[in-house]
Amino acid sequence: MALKFIPRLDKILAARDSLVCVGLDPDPALMPTPLRRLGAKAQLDRFLGGILRTTYPHAAAYKMQLGAYLQYGPPGLEALARLPGRIGPTRLRILDAKANDIPNVMRMYHDGAFRKFGFDAVTATPWLGWETLEPFMNDPTHGVFVVAHSSNPGALDFQEIPTPRGPLWLAVVGEVRRFAHAHGNVGVVIGATFSEAFRHARSTLGNGIPILVPGIGAQGGSLATAVREGVDAHGRGLLVNASRSILYASSGSDWARAAGAEAGRLKVQINQLRAGLRTT
Repeated sequence: MALKFIPRLDKILAARDSLVCVGLDPDPALMPTPLRRLGAKAQLDRFLGGILRTTYPHAAAYKMQLGAYLQYGPPGLEALARLPGRIGPTRLRILDAKANDIPNVMRMYHDGAFRKFGFDAVTATPWLGWETLEPFMNDPTHGVFVVAHSSNPGALDFQEIPTPRGPLWLAVVGEVRRFAHAHGNVGVVIGATFSEAFRHARSTLGNGIPILVPGIGAQGGSLATAVREGVDAHGRGLLVNASRSILYASSGSDWARAAGAEAGRLKVQINQLRAGLRTT
């Protein structure tokens, strides 16, 4: 019988000894100089292939932002469709769609992301109601990361609204905990730029329930706080995503090597922080 998503994720994190999630978000404006004159198909193939080759030893997961591929049109969607197979099942493959719609539309997202494209998990928002996420929660072998507190400054506009259970984002985390225990496949997204959120989130979630962390690197989130406050008692339960700081570590001919070196540096830094927690 196939593992539920959360135990499978934990198994990958342990096997890779890594909490690094590489955000594969191609941006034509930031492409390394040697690739800029290539057509969209060739550019994406060369760029994504190079990044995968050098970051693969360091990554536990890859996250693909849907918008990054839509901007390329059909060549972008074709590249996105090839990525789950290129990455393979030993790393987690996350489609960052932040999807939310009525349940029958969410079933379309589910079938497309998991059955057609071959992703392991998606990101989603809960704002249309929790029943909209049932098509994902009812498939325990695939995961859904629910956005609770995002990393952008405008997150304060709605996510911090007071409720009887604390700020709205923390009420979302409480519901994620309930659904994770019921279904075994629900995690949460907490942006690293709001570092004070991690202690409250982990305290609410308990052990095992995963937190996906955007906002490290170019957005300036605190890695130390995210790791120290966000990991569970086993030193796992956390995926630290970095996109631009890894992908565009160099714009020159050494762009692929530089990306791999940055991913490796991030893995070492995270593991040093985890080791420090285990010795205190």
